Amino acid sequence: MASYAMEDFVGNGVLKGQLPKLLEEGWDDVPTLKDALEIRSYLHDRALMQYADIFEASGKSLPELLNLSTGDLSSQFGMKRGHMARFKDRTSACSDPMPKSDTLTARNNSSIPSRNNSIYKSYTSIKSTKMQSVRSSLSRTGANKSLEQSLADFKIKDGYTFKGIVAAGPAVPRVCGCIQAPPVNEKVAPYSAIENISIQKLTPEYKIGMERLVKTKTPPMKALELWRESPAVLLCIRRPGCIMCRAEAHQLYAKKPIFDALGIQLFAVLHEYIESEVKDFWPRYWGGVVVYDQGMEFFKALGGGKLLKDKFLSGFLLNPRAIANYKRARTLGVEQNFKGEGEIKGGLFIVGRGRSGIAYQFIERNFGDWAPLAEVIEICTQLQDQQRDQSETIKTSQE
Repeated sequence: MASYAMEDFVGNGVLKGQLPKLLEEGWDDVPTLKDALEIRSYLHDRALMQYADIFEASGKSLPELLNLSTGDLSSQFGMKRGHMARFKDRTSACSDPMPKSDTLTARNNSSIPSRNNSIYKSYTSIKSTKMQSVRSSLSRTGANKSLEQSLADFKIKDGYTFKGIVAAGPAVPRVCGCIQAPPVNEKVAPYSAIENISIQKLTPEYKIGMERLVKTKTPPMKALELWRESPAVLLCIRRPGCIMCRAEAHQLYAKKPIFDALGIQLFAVLHEYIESEVKDFWPRYWGGVVVYDQGMEFFKALGGGKLLKDKFLSGFLLNPRAIANYKRARTLGVEQNFKGEGEIKGGLFIVGRGRSGIAYQFIERNFGDWAPLAEVIEICTQLQDQQRDQSETIKTSQE
């Protein structure tokens, strides 16, 4: 899977000489820069960045490259057969299909997020400003698809069953029903269970040229400080070396420009600190801040006060859903290892600004279950709408 380190993305091609200008104009992270770069964006999504420099040097456009025969790709660029199939596949490598049956709705949920274009307006403003400044620096830029189409990919379609503020994957029968899936708590975790959790920042948000890892650990802090000023998405990672955890982190961070436009911060939460594992995970699979929850309190909150665990045999080898999740991650070209504790289930929280509470949580019932991106973005859009309405109300009352 392609790395989120800017140096790896830029490589030694035509972008290298333009890097200072790109940084000056605010193109300082890979997800944002990808919006303007057609060939590298396409290759990055398919974990084929080893061909980026040679493709650029050929002077061919992406459509021209896609129309080449497999023989030409092999003879001109040395592309391997397995890589050709991935290159020719024009469908999204980070799609996240979720069956309609994968539903668990909380008792306290009473409304569906509003369907509006506030995300479109925010993202369009940010992107158009940056695009105007960078076009003069780059002779060959472009988007593989329009902004409207990109956002349409994450719009909750008609007929989609909204999961509510608590969601989890399905309880798939194992061994013909002889083994039952572990139960999950259907109630949202109380806000008091997470606000005072003691955490420690292990990495900053990645920017080009910075150290790959914080050399000196920061002092412990309360989790509330993460979302005191703006809402946050907290991805609770079961194990940073896990192929499925890496794939989920990568596909979530790929949408950083959308979350930036919504004013949403992104954090990865680990329950175990192994320095070599953090170095392998950040920024290759996750370029955002990584925090350490030594007491595993976020993970306990996902489990209703206790850790949600599963055995490798019953939870993975005998679980068809987990096997399907593993195969999905493998198609993205993710590397893996088996270091660290891997039986504690993770999940995801979306927390509102200040003490406004938990807006959404997703529980990893089966190994490798992902929170649906469409739903995560929809909830974040709703949070932005609420903040805007509150600001307008305060402004009106002061006039």
